[in-house]
Amino acid sequence: MSTLLVWKKKLQKFYASYSVYILKGIQFVLGILIFGLINYNIGFMKMASSVVCTIGLAVICTFLPMLVMTMAAAVLILVHFYALSLPIAIVSAVIFLLMYIFYFRFTPKKSWLVLVAALAFGLKIPFVIPVAFGLMGTPVWIVPAACGIISYYMVDFVKGSATALKSADADGIAANLMSFTKQALGNREMWLMIMAVAIGILVVNVVRSRAVSNAWKIAAVSGSVVCLVVAAAGNMILEGRLSYVSMVVSAVLGIVLGLVLEFLFFSVDYSGTENIQFEDDEYYYYVKAVPKVGVSAPEKRVKHITKDTGNRTGNKSGNTEDILLTRSLSKELGIEKERPE
Repeated sequence: MSTLLVWKKKLQKFYASYSVYILKGIQFVLGILIFGLINYNIGFMKMASSVVCTIGLAVICTFLPMLVMTMAAAVLILVHFYALSLPIAIVSAVIFLLMYIFYFRFTPKKSWLVLVAALAFGLKIPFVIPVAFGLMGTPVWIVPAACGIISYYMVDFVKGSATALKSADADGIAANLMSFTKQALGNREMWLMIMAVAIGILVVNVVRSRAVSNAWKIAAVSGSVVCLVVAAAGNMILEGRLSYVSMVVSAVLGIVLGLVLEFLFFSVDYSGTENIQFEDDEYYYYVKAVPKVGVSAPEKRVKHITKDTGNRTGNKSGNTEDILLTRSLSKELGIEKERPE
């Protein structure tokens, strides 16, 4: 454990020195994953789905605010939808516009949460979102999580129905448009996952703020289990197509992520917990103090080795001191020999 804490200290120092470059690197990787998944799943416009376009968008968005990357992802989705069907692109644009008006316009710094939520669902690990958002954020983060889930299911529906939507004639466009609108807003599986994630975020956030030992561990486990139970029960009731294996793996990854986040951001020593009580003229105060776990990195010691000449000089000095001490002792004992004149 001490070794891990030493590495954590080194990582903190490294991040403090190169935080700007690290954040830009993470932003670039996020852009590659987001734009790559969009182009891979719904690459209806060949020019926009090219590798050059994917990398170019990621590079440009790396040096701009995260809100720009969110808007670029939305525009890229609309471009692919337009290449498939204009009415679907219009409906999707209205949905994205409503998301922007009611949330991201007032909280632009939280727009990256939509990308993370959609990315987690795209990678089939949805239950890492309740753990991460519940531990690191507030219940308000439910809103961007829901927006990310809606965006993912819109893309997923178009991906699965692309052939039917593309081959529709003039009479079938209205039917396809109604079907898309119904799926985008009335998909029971989508609302089930939104409910599971929302409940999970609330459970994790409430538990991790309790004054109990190992609160973050308990929060991660309880949030993952609650999400798994809600999603599995809803899937059975609605006769959905969710994979139980995928849900279990996602819940396990959520617990692992919770342990990692606790180590990085909430390392405490519960064995040193103290319960303190004090009072003033109006109140009694009961305080539970838990010390943080900290370890200092081992310092390197440099040992200087002198040359042989220096050692001989030192030995000579030591021999001289021994001779003087012997003469003084002999004189005091009256055994000093007389020197010849």
